Amino acid sequence: KLILLDSLLQEIMNPGIFQPGLAALPTSTVELSIRCENLADTDILSKSDPVCVLFIKGKANNWLEFGRTERISDTLSPSWHKKFVMDYKFEERQLLKFAIYDVDSESSRLDSHDFLGSTEVSLGEIVAVQSKGFSKKLIGKGGMIHVISEELLGNKETVTFNFCAKNLDKKDFFGKSDPYLEISRSTECNQYVIVHRTEVVKSNLNPQWKQIKLEVRTLCNGDYHRDLKFSVYDWDMGGGHDYIGSFHTTLNRLKSGRNSENIYECIEEEKQKKKGAKYKNSGTVILNDISIEAVPSFLDYIQGGTQVNFTVAVDFTGSNGNPKNPSSLHYQDPTGRPNQYVTAITSVGEIIQDYDSDKMFPALGFGARIPPTGEVSHEFFLNLSTESPFCQGIDGLLSAYYNSLYNVQLYGPTNFSPVINHVAQFASAYESDPSNYFVLLIITDGIITDLEETKRSIIKASKLPLSIIIVGVGEEDFSAMDALDSDDRLLSCGGLVAARDIVQFVELRKFLQGGGWSKELLARAVLAEIPAQLSGWMKLKSFQPRK
Repeated sequence: KLILLDSLLQEIMNPGIFQPGLAALPTSTVELSIRCENLADTDILSKSDPVCVLFIKGKANNWLEFGRTERISDTLSPSWHKKFVMDYKFEERQLLKFAIYDVDSESSRLDSHDFLGSTEVSLGEIVAVQSKGFSKKLIGKGGMIHVISEELLGNKETVTFNFCAKNLDKKDFFGKSDPYLEISRSTECNQYVIVHRTEVVKSNLNPQWKQIKLEVRTLCNGDYHRDLKFSVYDWDMGGGHDYIGSFHTTLNRLKSGRNSENIYECIEEEKQKKKGAKYKNSGTVILNDISIEAVPSFLDYIQGGTQVNFTVAVDFTGSNGNPKNPSSLHYQDPTGRPNQYVTAITSVGEIIQDYDSDKMFPALGFGARIPPTGEVSHEFFLNLSTESPFCQGIDGLLSAYYNSLYNVQLYGPTNFSPVINHVAQFASAYESDPSNYFVLLIITDGIITDLEETKRSIIKASKLPLSIIIVGVGEEDFSAMDALDSDDRLLSCGGLVAARDIVQFVELRKFLQGGGWSKELLARAVLAEIPAQLSGWMKLKSFQPRK
């Protein structure tokens, strides 16, 4: 099958096989590294906590969100380590907008945060100045944005390493330093871009940092001789982190492991100039261990015969509103205009059907009173059949949806755990078999009532060949959904911790701005984490792709 997702195409991103007589569009995958300087300070008692949001201009001339960096606390000159990876198409003018916000709460809505500034530019303009980097003033409250682009090369290796430090300089007047480590790689414009930032080890001049795991492509773009800069800082609550020192090395040197070659003097250049020959170092950083391994990709498993099985679950709870009311998310518009659930089913269905050769999808509903007795059900077949939940293609899914909409009563409460447990039961049959992987797609208005039970179900399912995609429709605050999508740390509940991250949450409204929507961006958002989650499951079970 032809898989059209950018996240998968990145695995085969280079020009490819030379095929005389055929046509191919000149595309490549580029990584954008972002930093800003002199941002406005909108917080009273501390500095701003900035995040960068990237938008691309859609076909309807509207701005569609592409992605966000991490939030960095208390700084007016942030350098984000999360990158934007996208396809550069020479024949298209790809318009981008970078917007900077000061994040004041856990809300995912941008209008809940302070806007600091933005700039619009084409991807071609950024790529054209790759050798020196792109810089531009932000429109809004001031500041500068700097963007460095680099074409990514194919590399399936992962490096895992671990560092400690000895005798670091004491920077705090009333206590010891609180050190953390930043890893940056050099670029062709003679600048460094951050690729990783460790945790802070409080009050310790001899810190032991946690194990670091990175793709070799992320660390050095597959170039073992690329200059890497390791910088040590003393964390400060107010954001004015003190520089302790740095050293340079390469992956080629690091790969030899723990030895005298990988004990590095941490040098603070200004201090060295002042003290001259009397200055030795500001501490040493030691490589404890390192391993580099080739990790099979998502496509390796798909090409080896692994089947991806999708199940759709639709929210029929009363919080969606009366279907006869135009404000309802399930509104049955006499003009035939699709409601948000139809839009979600259609758009996501068009994406997932590429993965299924027979186009037969099991589909469930939850949170409704169902015929013939009106009992409340939290997992019923969407087609209301008593025998089989399968629907034939997108038309079958829509037919089943309308059949339920006309024959059930929206009720409640909104319980996710029953449908998760339903699919988990099927996935458990393949716990020791790499031939099948399951994906549950839940479409909901986001008001969840069994949050703790859902967390426990997700944690239990994290040991199975299963991923969960939640698509939020409507205008609710989806902070509870963000809590389930544990990108920063593994989901936990009552002492239980997930074996891996298996949830991806997407807000549909981000792709419906300006009266249009982008299937390409929605595809990226909906399925962005599935390749890594599937590969992560296979690695957890030590499964190799079938040849």
